[in-house]
Amino acid sequence: MIPRYIVDFDPAALETVQTDIIIIGAGIAGLFAALQAAKERRVLMITKKSLFDSNTRYAQGGIAAVISEDDSPEFHRQDTLIAGAGLCDPEAVDVLVHEGPDCVQDLIEYGTLFDEEDGHFALTKEGAHSQRRILHANGDATGYEIVRALAAKVQSVPEVEVWDDHFVLDLLTEEGECIGALVQKPDGTRVIVRGSATILCSGGTGQLYRYTTNPEVATGDGIAMAYRAGAVIRDMEFNQFHPTSLCYPGAPRFLISEAVRGEGAVLRNIRGERFMDKYHPQLELAPRDIVARAIVSEMELTKSTYVYIDITHETPDLIKHRFPNIYEFCLNYGLDMTTDWIPVAPAAHYMMGGVRTDLNGESSIARLFACGEVSSSGVHGANRLASNSLSEAIVFGRRIVERIRSLPPVSLEARTGYAAERIGVPAGKMAERRLKLQKLMVRFAGLRREAHGLTKGLEELRRQSPLYQTEMSTREEFEYANLLTCATLMMEAALLREESRGAHYREDFPDKDDLLWRKHSLMHRERGIGEEFIGDV
Repeated sequence: MIPRYIVDFDPAALETVQTDIIIIGAGIAGLFAALQAAKERRVLMITKKSLFDSNTRYAQGGIAAVISEDDSPEFHRQDTLIAGAGLCDPEAVDVLVHEGPDCVQDLIEYGTLFDEEDGHFALTKEGAHSQRRILHANGDATGYEIVRALAAKVQSVPEVEVWDDHFVLDLLTEEGECIGALVQKPDGTRVIVRGSATILCSGGTGQLYRYTTNPEVATGDGIAMAYRAGAVIRDMEFNQFHPTSLCYPGAPRFLISEAVRGEGAVLRNIRGERFMDKYHPQLELAPRDIVARAIVSEMELTKSTYVYIDITHETPDLIKHRFPNIYEFCLNYGLDMTTDWIPVAPAAHYMMGGVRTDLNGESSIARLFACGEVSSSGVHGANRLASNSLSEAIVFGRRIVERIRSLPPVSLEARTGYAAERIGVPAGKMAERRLKLQKLMVRFAGLRREAHGLTKGLEELRRQSPLYQTEMSTREEFEYANLLTCATLMMEAALLREESRGAHYREDFPDKDDLLWRKHSLMHRERGIGEEFIGDV
């Protein structure tokens, strides 16, 4: 069994730091929440690397919000529900589509510069959107621009203190409330941080897979520590694979934004044949799970490891203006988007599941909140609609801060330590163990799954469980333990769900089954795995 704490500790022997609000992680969720909270409270942001290391920084396409007079919240709502394949929480989606535009204005007030055309915001269209509602910045560098603006603002606000290069080991709880966190400093010493509220903004689980668009910091830390603390984790089987990441010798799996297809790019197999008409009426702009599996099918049919994305029919000026970063990145590897078809393949991209939260971002543990990719807010369902992730982070970040304003100061202290009589240090090199885990996930819990493989994968993962009883001390060891936890939760949930829905595809149960499976998977450290029907409280 996964233990309550990842390390042993004695609160009486550790330094204690007091603040009002603890934010774990950065990205758009952490930065935005910090700025909202700093209007009234002291905030401590803790990042294991820096404010600039997050999935947000690499987000290319943009942020979805109803800005155009031709658009409406109802259109956005319907698109989100359709993409979510029956598992979205309609109330959470309503919150997103109605509050998103105001939160985008907050981003603008914080200094974010979105692209404009003729005095109006330049809006683009992405997969499964019925309208052009995607705001973008610097062509295809939206995430970087948002992080730039928010980080600059955070660094100018005296009420926000930032701890870079600190690793949050675990959440501390007393009497059913989260009272803070146990943190390891860069020098290896540890400190207890207490606060009236703790917000997880630690991102997703992309590093579970060998091929991912995520940075190295995306190791599922927040989900794993929340699970250890006793929070309910929901829908871990739904991990989204982006259909088009660069697949070229010597190049990393760089994201080729969905906006490229939104601007007219087509997909071709290695024979040069356009193929999406065989798979979905929306062609290249079908939901991501459908496009990703279609690409894999074409790769198998043609015995290739990639397909092509082709936008050469557009003018060079449009391509260079709209996608300057993608164009330059590809050019560095000898690929010219204006004349060449770009080889692409699916890669792990976004976790739809995570820490279950209510409409105010609060988890099943009092005073513990989750925002952004680490959370399961109900917005994304079984398959996230493109560019809804950045919107979700700011909408629920603002709601979380509003909820925290009603909380009295925390009165509990960390009284209970933990001693599991751990034995020895972790064996083997963590880099090797991590790579083996990633290969295991690709093989048994990738775009296609089936019971035999999932069962075999779980057996392999459980053979790694003695790691939890060792004396871990390094970031690499803690990250591997968190990845192992998330991998186990994902495979267990994928084995439980005997149907195919959204990003979860079972070859042995290829059809969606609303009668039996229009419900969420729930996981709890002590209560085990369960189910929650849509509409259940």
